[in-house]
Amino acid sequence: MMELKTKVYDKLKNLEQEMIELRRHFHQYPELSFEEVETPKTIAAFHKQLGLDVREHVGERGVVATLKGGHPGPTIAIRADFDALPIKEETNLSYQSTVDGVMHACGHDAHTAIAMTVAQALVSIKEDLHGTVKFIHQHAEEQDPGGAKAMIEDGAIDGVDQIFCLHMENYLPVGTIGETDGPILGASDDFFMTIEGKGGHAALPHDTVDALSIGAQIVTQLNQLTSRKVDPMKQAVLTVGSFHSGDKANVIAEKAYIEGTVRTFDETVRQEMSEWVKQVTDFTARAHGAKATIDYQFGYPATINDWETNQLMVGVATEIIGEENVIHLEPNMGAEDFSYFAEKIPATYFFLGSANKEKGCIHPYHHPKFMIDEDSLLIGAKILAGSILKASVS
Repeated sequence: MMELKTKVYDKLKNLEQEMIELRRHFHQYPELSFEEVETPKTIAAFHKQLGLDVREHVGERGVVATLKGGHPGPTIAIRADFDALPIKEETNLSYQSTVDGVMHACGHDAHTAIAMTVAQALVSIKEDLHGTVKFIHQHAEEQDPGGAKAMIEDGAIDGVDQIFCLHMENYLPVGTIGETDGPILGASDDFFMTIEGKGGHAALPHDTVDALSIGAQIVTQLNQLTSRKVDPMKQAVLTVGSFHSGDKANVIAEKAYIEGTVRTFDETVRQEMSEWVKQVTDFTARAHGAKATIDYQFGYPATINDWETNQLMVGVATEIIGEENVIHLEPNMGAEDFSYFAEKIPATYFFLGSANKEKGCIHPYHHPKFMIDEDSLLIGAKILAGSILKASVS
């Protein structure tokens, strides 16, 4: 096992510059969620050239490449997303986006290049490999309903025993990773409300039903839900991000529009929050003679790491970068549709440190100046490849 691992790590080191060039290619030619055409074509062609079995258009735009080893064993998968964001790039990199208003500002270009390079390295030891490896290249992570669910429904993880996934992280320095047992990312749900009252003259409020005033009360009461309804030993976040009502100083508004998001880890709390939001809104509106229409949309569920799978990855990472560089993180309320994979099979999702102040890699993802230290790519590739090898003989 040690000899095999050394061969793979050496191969990855030899492929490092190619991996960087792959990443830069994808960075130059980003494609938005559900608009990916050339990216999946490039990915599929790469894997076909390696001799892998390739399925295209999985779940509409995804790609699944399968590598069968020379010995029997489990089926292990890694997932890499490849969609970009509607952000105008401001990095001035020599390889910055050629598509105006579209940018890889979340590191999906790196995820893709890492997965492709891991495939290239594992092909070199194919006859000694135990089991099967699936490389799941997913479209549309950034936009609900995402691509993961559709890919799963189209058979992407049929027969898979474990799955691994990484995400670039500019809150962590290059040379480190961040990991969490159990919940690591929250469920993400959104609500959209319309409050309908009766407009009129500001000097005659008794002849009106003031939608703006009612909306303000609803916002205030919604913000009390997490502190007064949720078990304090559990976690939830409710944020009202948009409130629009009224146009003029002397006109009482007839309608108000409210939008917000709810983040949770616990599925019971998630369902309860949806009911409480609806109740507060409906009861408050009716108490003042108004009508509330509520569209509550459930998005991605919480991402929950399997303990054994995560600890396997942590063991591999510790060998590569040292125990002091494997950082245990508290869960955060960001959301990811990798959660759908983690609902079905043992999974782990970890953060790969990509920050470097000296290189200007300090901006968080979804920022127009987002850049990563490309030294992180080899580290991520080794951890994923090592995890696959270890899982294949566990």
